[in-house]
Amino acid sequence: MVFVVGLTGGIGSGKSAVADEFARLGAAVVDTDAIAHELTGPGGAAIADVKRQFGNAFVDAGGAMNRERMRDLVFTDPQQRQRLEALLHPMIRAESVRRIGAAAGPYVLLVVPLLIESPRYRERVGRVLVVDCPQELQITRVRQRSGLPEGEIRGIMASQIPREKRLAAADDVIDNSGPISAMQQQVRQLHETYLRLAEA
Repeated sequence: MVFVVGLTGGIGSGKSAVADEFARLGAAVVDTDAIAHELTGPGGAAIADVKRQFGNAFVDAGGAMNRERMRDLVFTDPQQRQRLEALLHPMIRAESVRRIGAAAGPYVLLVVPLLIESPRYRERVGRVLVVDCPQELQITRVRQRSGLPEGEIRGIMASQIPREKRLAAADDVIDNSGPISAMQQQVRQLHETYLRLAEA
């Protein structure tokens, strides 16, 4: 049975940078966001269902889900958000299970933004690793990365589990509020810990 670490954190906390660092050290990374992008990308496995349930307007000319239009819909209408999740989440889970089973690294880092909120993912991981930074820094990073207005970013943050609850659920925490070198040092130390746990 492969040892699985669940990595999570709020939007803009730096999950991808942390996951990339673990991958560089040899961990097998399974990223549910990346899987979701593949499923909803041009010709992705979820596109026919998106079209059927939400209409042609939610698929762009290139054959991918129109993310901007879908984001506007699901963040203003909880029922539509549940519909989208009911469509995508089983497909994402099934593919993540397949990739965990096929992983070749000494352990698997399963990246799930909503890990704490998702019991089915929680029961699949041996440890929970939270990437954390102050909320103002999250907002700054997301604005720089995606150009979203601050109000929209705060709306996304409000839809996620509160920072305190996320930290309370963590076995391990990476403080990602400092320089990259400080994050890398924390990743190296945890990588050693996870190698020992995987061997045990």
